[in-house]
Amino acid sequence: MELEDQWWKGQLAADIYQALRYKELKLPSYKGQSPQLNLRRYFADLIAITSNRFRLCPAARHLAVYLLDLFMDRYDVTVQQLHMVSLSCLLLASKFEEREDRVPKLETLNTLGSMSSMNLVLTKQGLLHMELLLLETFSWNLYLPTAAHFIDYYLSIAVLDGDLHDGWPMASLEKTKSYMAKYADYFLEVSLQDHIFLCFAPSLVAAACVAASRLILHLSPSWAPQLQRLTGYAWENLMPCVEKLLIAHDSDVKEASKQKCQQQQQQQHGQTVLHSSGQPATVTQYLQLSSMQYPQKAPQAGLAANHRSVSYVSHSTSSLQGPSGPQHCDTQAIATSLDPKPGISNRAYPVNMHYSYSAPCFDR
Repeated sequence: MELEDQWWKGQLAADIYQALRYKELKLPSYKGQSPQLNLRRYFADLIAITSNRFRLCPAARHLAVYLLDLFMDRYDVTVQQLHMVSLSCLLLASKFEEREDRVPKLETLNTLGSMSSMNLVLTKQGLLHMELLLLETFSWNLYLPTAAHFIDYYLSIAVLDGDLHDGWPMASLEKTKSYMAKYADYFLEVSLQDHIFLCFAPSLVAAACVAASRLILHLSPSWAPQLQRLTGYAWENLMPCVEKLLIAHDSDVKEASKQKCQQQQQQQHGQTVLHSSGQPATVTQYLQLSSMQYPQKAPQAGLAANHRSVSYVSHSTSSLQGPSGPQHCDTQAIATSLDPKPGISNRAYPVNMHYSYSAPCFDR
């Protein structure tokens, strides 16, 4: 819930933060056992693109993806039904986090280019049925903290006056704070792209986003005592999550460089770009590539080798295409076909403990 604008600067900031930390202790468990887990990235991108189109706040976007994750984790849902579920999750989250005048309207949703390219027709009755189904699934409780609910509180002291850049005093405190906010937002979006981050507490993910940003910006100390006191996390607590964020960052940088080279070669040879770009592939392509990129098994503890973040790769709403044929989602059919699944345990992943990244923003 958007308690108020910039609540982290108010007198009740510490109390609100403690309430969020207490609430996250009671979050539902996530097992990563959905048969459609290989399509999670596609629908997370669909939510993110639609959210950006309506300029919804990060809390609404993150809550929507979290609701989708929990729903997919509990029930077997067809690909066609997942389109309706994803958009319904976004609508519910925006109603909970945003002002009423910012909630996407049905008429506007149906006019989006991504809607027409997917041949998806939304109806008022269909959305109402799906929203009720979702609310009943979560016992009418949408007060579910995500990393986006904590990040601004941590950013309030993410850059301190005494911080050093490469061992020297910072040339511009405000400029560094600006880059810190951009990098933290990037890492926050990275955490949406892979379900493995759901094994960490949301507050820890938010703290790890700040810690990873400080590493990228070459700020020292890497984790100041003030940040440890504010977040309640020591550097050792953050390392596993920070490792995964930095792996994603390294992959994004390499992918962006690769795409740039491919585009230059294709411009020279006049060739057409296939789906080697960062744009989301269609559902059919996701299914065809599932055995190679998204194996349908218990979630692997690590980021996919071809992981790409929306912050590094531009997405076009027209690039999201669903299966052919109009999709009038029948939510009543969903309610009768949902089958809970037995639990599947997660496995831990070994990760490299050493990273060295440059901070090009200081060279601009």
